[in-house]
Amino acid sequence: MKNVKNFNGNDCQTKVNIFRLAAVLCLFFLINPAQYVPQREHSVPGNGIGGGYFIEGAYLENEPEILMTSVSYESDTMVLDTLSKQLYLLYDSYLVKSGDNISTLAVNYGLNQDTIVSINKITNSRLLQIGTVLRIPNQDGILHTVAKNESLDTIAEKYSVSKEDIKTINELFSDKITAGADLFIPGAKLEWYKLQEINGDLFIWPVRGPINSYYGWRRNPFNGSVTQYHTGIDIGGSTGTAVVAAMAGRVSVVGEDSVYGKYVIINHHSGYRTLYAHLNVIRTRTGANVVQGERIGDVGSTGLSTGPHLHFTIYKDGVTINPISMLR
Repeated sequence: MKNVKNFNGNDCQTKVNIFRLAAVLCLFFLINPAQYVPQREHSVPGNGIGGGYFIEGAYLENEPEILMTSVSYESDTMVLDTLSKQLYLLYDSYLVKSGDNISTLAVNYGLNQDTIVSINKITNSRLLQIGTVLRIPNQDGILHTVAKNESLDTIAEKYSVSKEDIKTINELFSDKITAGADLFIPGAKLEWYKLQEINGDLFIWPVRGPINSYYGWRRNPFNGSVTQYHTGIDIGGSTGTAVVAAMAGRVSVVGEDSVYGKYVIINHHSGYRTLYAHLNVIRTRTGANVVQGERIGDVGSTGLSTGPHLHFTIYKDGVTINPISMLR
């Protein structure tokens, strides 16, 4: 009987120990339920913000309708989307060296040309000077100068960018903006013609040949004692050589006078207009829509001319500009 009594006592103690262990395990799982959720590491895009992993949810074998996970799929997606964006605008500086150009710099920094051109307010990339210090941002985007009566909503709509992204990147704490202020618009690009204009890629040569006279001040070829401003360039060529439209547009004037001889004027987008003078033959008409490279006349020497050539002028909003800076 004594032996049986001792056995029963030991058995009770064993049951108590088991109960205590079970209680501890229950508390452990209640405090840290994610311990029994299968985990798998997922790489996060290495965009300079950081890497890591998130816990992928798994179904319990006996209860397939219950999803046990530390965060939902939607939360993961939202977090990853946030990490993929640069929340801070930072700048590096670069000293322009011999041989540098905007295209190469854009490739080297992994940016669009629009970004470097806009941030540094470059109006003619061909005139980039050695020794110039450029600001290089850590992400693509352009500067937008706030116009009178503009709002964040209209700016966001114009560039198809979230208003909240504009506020975040520019550290704005309200929707209030001031006319004349520069805002960085993340991910935005310049209008296609604007970048071509800055890079000098808008116009093609209307005719190929030597430049007999450049844009700017010169001595009158008929009276060397008089200085006059030459509003275009004179491109030499043989009589009858094809003259083509330097850019697509609509022919606004076809005419002839004592100075320009036979000439054609074409209106283009964005306030541009081109003049082709001293033509031997005109091969278009007023009101015609022409494409870039379409033949509109022949080289000649009509009007006030010393020999066969094409006088070519580019106007921007009614003001002449140097064609050399615009031709490709």
